[in-house]
Amino acid sequence: MQDLRDAVVLTLIEQQEQGANLSVMVADSTSTSKISPFEKAYPDRVINVGIAEQNMVGMAAGVALSGHVVFTANAAPFLFARSNEQMKNDVCYSETNVKMLGLNAGFAYGPLGATHHCTNDIAIARTLGNLQVFAPADASQAQAIVRHAIKHKGPVYIRMDSDKLPVLHDEDYRFIPGQPDVLAEGDDVVVFTLGTLAHEALAAREQGCNPTVVSLPSLWPLDELAVVELIKSHKKVITMEEHALSGGLGTIIGELILKYRLSQPLQAFGIPAYEFTHSSSRTALRRQFSIDTSGLVAALKGPAIAAAREAANEH
Repeated sequence: MQDLRDAVVLTLIEQQEQGANLSVMVADSTSTSKISPFEKAYPDRVINVGIAEQNMVGMAAGVALSGHVVFTANAAPFLFARSNEQMKNDVCYSETNVKMLGLNAGFAYGPLGATHHCTNDIAIARTLGNLQVFAPADASQAQAIVRHAIKHKGPVYIRMDSDKLPVLHDEDYRFIPGQPDVLAEGDDVVVFTLGTLAHEALAAREQGCNPTVVSLPSLWPLDELAVVELIKSHKKVITMEEHALSGGLGTIIGELILKYRLSQPLQAFGIPAYEFTHSSSRTALRRQFSIDTSGLVAALKGPAIAAAREAANEH
């Protein structure tokens, strides 16, 4: 079990030791980012701008222009809600070498409610030009993505979780930008997952279901033909995301089905359009929107189970 943030910070230390010219900028988010080990090792390379996310992103672009590889590390809802103009103009339009970590994405802030839930970051990130977009499923993948981001010259967004989760990939794992990550091969249904929802999908295989489980850690770039081949080899497609259904993973897969004129039906699980989330635990919110193991099992085992589950939720 490992927190993705711990893995990222260890990788930043490793890369700086190997000669990367890194700087990390936080917006009063030293605890959220768990950046302390890096700051202790390299105190002059961490800049805390205070609760001023717009300044942070603009300053990050400036520091990057001086030759540094700059990581910003703060809560995803505030990165996108407060810094959208700076992300668009200072980072993406200007193609500055800034890597943005969106921490505590999705329902990670649970009881703090809709103001702190980040459920539209992928939808926004997909509309910002020149931006690579990633969502790791575990700590090992997060480390590999960070190493890639440091080597890649240009803007990067990494959607981060905050739970301690099992590591799904072994030491031989190699991250390839754009490539879908097949975590388990199954029968007639392929389930595409966003980020750490891969764990929920894999757990369904322990409950008598046998779907193919595919994580998309690289949302842009994306090897469309590889995804299309996975869809073609199955009879049904399901997507799971801790994100709004408008513009997220379900939209991406739906666009590919339309673009390549595929016939497989798509069932997308996420937050319905035009809905706000409420204050509750992440477990309860995932259950509400059927983006958990039991929701997937119900979808895989048929409408009778889904109806029973819906009735239980009403009570």
